[in-house]
Amino acid sequence: MDWTLVSFGLAALSCGLLFLLWRAQSARRPDDTGASARLEGMIDMLAKGQSTLVDSLTDGQSKLAANLNDRLDSVSARLGASLETNKDATAESLNQLAQRLAVIDAAQKGMTDLASQVTSLQGVLANKQSRGAFGQWRMETIVQDNLPQGTYAFQATLSNKTRPDCVIYMPDKRPLVIDSKFPLEAMTACRDATSDDERKAAAVRVRADVLKHLSDIAGKYLLPGETQDVAFMFVPSEAVYAELHESFDDVVQKAYRARIFIVSPTILMLAIQVVQQMRRDERMREAADLIREEVMRLLDDVGRLGDRVRKLQTHFGQANEDIRQAIISLEKVESRGENIRQAEVAPPTERPPLKLAVKK
Repeated sequence: MDWTLVSFGLAALSCGLLFLLWRAQSARRPDDTGASARLEGMIDMLAKGQSTLVDSLTDGQSKLAANLNDRLDSVSARLGASLETNKDATAESLNQLAQRLAVIDAAQKGMTDLASQVTSLQGVLANKQSRGAFGQWRMETIVQDNLPQGTYAFQATLSNKTRPDCVIYMPDKRPLVIDSKFPLEAMTACRDATSDDERKAAAVRVRADVLKHLSDIAGKYLLPGETQDVAFMFVPSEAVYAELHESFDDVVQKAYRARIFIVSPTILMLAIQVVQQMRRDERMREAADLIREEVMRLLDDVGRLGDRVRKLQTHFGQANEDIRQAIISLEKVESRGENIRQAEVAPPTERPPLKLAVKK
C-alpha cells in the first residue's frame, strides 16, 4: 500500500469537506431545508468515507509494523551471523598478525645483534693488532676445518729462525708457508679517499706496502730445499682481494713473479682442497707401491712353491716306480710259490728229477 497516496487522499477529502461546509454556510437560506438535508447527507458520506479510510490506514499500519518487525528480525539474525563470522575471522587475523609481529621482533633483534657485531668487527679491523689476530684466526679456522691433524703447524720455526703463521706439510715433506699479515691501512685509505689526489697518494701507499710485504715473505719463507717454491699471502677479506685484483693488477703480477700467491678465504679453501687431493694421490701411490711389492713377493713365493711341487712330483714319480718294481718282484715270488704248491710228490725211484722253471 502506498501510504503517500493515502495521506494525499485524506488531505483532499478533508479539504473537500471544509469546502462544502463553507459553501453550505455561504449559500444557506432560512427556507432552504432541502439543501441543508442534502448537505448533511454529503457530510455523512464524507464522514463514513473518512472512517473507512482511517480503518484501512490503521490496518495498513498494523501490517506495515508486522512486516517491519519481520524484516528487522531477519536483518538482526543475518547481522548477528555476520558479526559472529567477522569476529572469528578478525580473531584469526589478529592471531596471524601477532605471530608475524613476533617474527618481525625476532628479525629486528637479530638485526640489532648483527649491527652490534658489525660495529665490533669494525672496531677489530680498525686496530692493527686486532686485525692481525682476526686474519690469523680466520686462516687457522680454514686450515683446521679442512686438513687432518699432523699435516699442518702454526708458528713453526724454520732453519733461519723465522716463524711463519702457518705451514702445510706437502707430500714431499717440504712445508708450504702461509702468511696472514696483510697491510690493510693503505687499502682503507684508498677506499675512503674523497679526491683524486688522495686516491693517488693512497694507491702509491698500497703498492709500496704490499710490495714490501711480498719482499719480506720471499726473503724469510722461500728457503730453497727446505720450503716449497711458492708461498701464500692470505687476505682475510673477499672485498679487499677483489679490489686488489681489480685496481692493482701490477702488484698481483709482481707477486706471481715473486712466486707468492695472494689468496682470499675462498681461494685458500680451494688451495687446501688441492693439497688434500695431492696428499690423497700420494697415499694412493704409496699404497700402490706397497701392493706392487707385496705382489712381487707373492710371485716369488708362488715360484718357489711351484719348484717344490715339481720336486715333490719327481719324488712321487720315483716312489711310484719303486712301488711298481716292488710289485713285479712280489708277483714273481707269488708265481714261484704257486708252482711249488702245485708240484706232485712221487717215490724216489719213480720220481723224475725235479726241474724248476726259473724265470729270468
